[in-house]
Amino acid sequence: MIRAWRTPGKVIGTLRQLLFAATMLQAVPLLAADQYSFGVVTQRSAVVTAQYWNPILDYLRKRAGVELALKVPRTGGESADAAARGEYDFIFSNHIFQPRIAPAGYQVIARPRDEPISGQIVTLESSPIRNLADLAGREVGFPSKAAFVGYGLTMDALLRSKVPVQPVFGGNQEGIMAQLKAGRVAAIGVNGKLMQAYAAREGLRYRVLWQSEPYHDMPIAVHPRVPKAVAAAVRETLARMAEDAEGAAILAAAAAIVGQKPPFGFLLATTRDYQNYIDFYRGTLVQELR
Repeated sequence: MIRAWRTPGKVIGTLRQLLFAATMLQAVPLLAADQYSFGVVTQRSAVVTAQYWNPILDYLRKRAGVELALKVPRTGGESADAAARGEYDFIFSNHIFQPRIAPAGYQVIARPRDEPISGQIVTLESSPIRNLADLAGREVGFPSKAAFVGYGLTMDALLRSKVPVQPVFGGNQEGIMAQLKAGRVAAIGVNGKLMQAYAAREGLRYRVLWQSEPYHDMPIAVHPRVPKAVAAAVRETLARMAEDAEGAAILAAAAAIVGQKPPFGFLLATTRDYQNYIDFYRGTLVQELR
């Protein structure tokens, strides 16, 4: 006590810090009173998905005061069905642009600060298959019927090329990649960026037979039932995450898990940024996606 009175400047500074902390503690519970679900479309294993997203969600809890619980369904189809029912409060998925899911009303708030994605049809480098025509009548793998770049774009390309194939589904992106690696299918439809990362990690050499135009990577979107203040807090915190030292470290560590290249973080976005997804679904030849 005596030392405190002899150093009033330090005491005042400490009191200011405590008052600021108390103010923050009062503000956070207003947003964190409820727990909100955060659905992630199934691309990788549940373990890898959790390793990637849980540190980011914990950062949002601390910085935005919003408690988010990760939800990872078993397959892409289950993820799409849950989105169609509006089960997720927040979602990281491009399923939301499908005509059957759009009525749920999810609105884009952010997107990864990352290079665009594209659909690819690939085969093993050692395969005698050289073009799409060589796939006629063969088994071709896809993640799931809900996968936009892995199935929607690639199956649409096969239909437009009039190449009939026997579809095989692997549940998620890495599941079907593993089937290609094992030689169980002649080729696969995949997310090109994820394929590249998987091949580097697994030492897999492959050949690209077809590639789509680029699309923005999957967005983070929010259901209309979520309070606007909560959605705004998550949106703004995501956008600033890469500029914060702790946030940048978390993003870099998460990227290392999946082989993601910089730049890391998220950008503010709206549904308008994903118009080419909407346009695709309006004109696709894949009937179950219309």
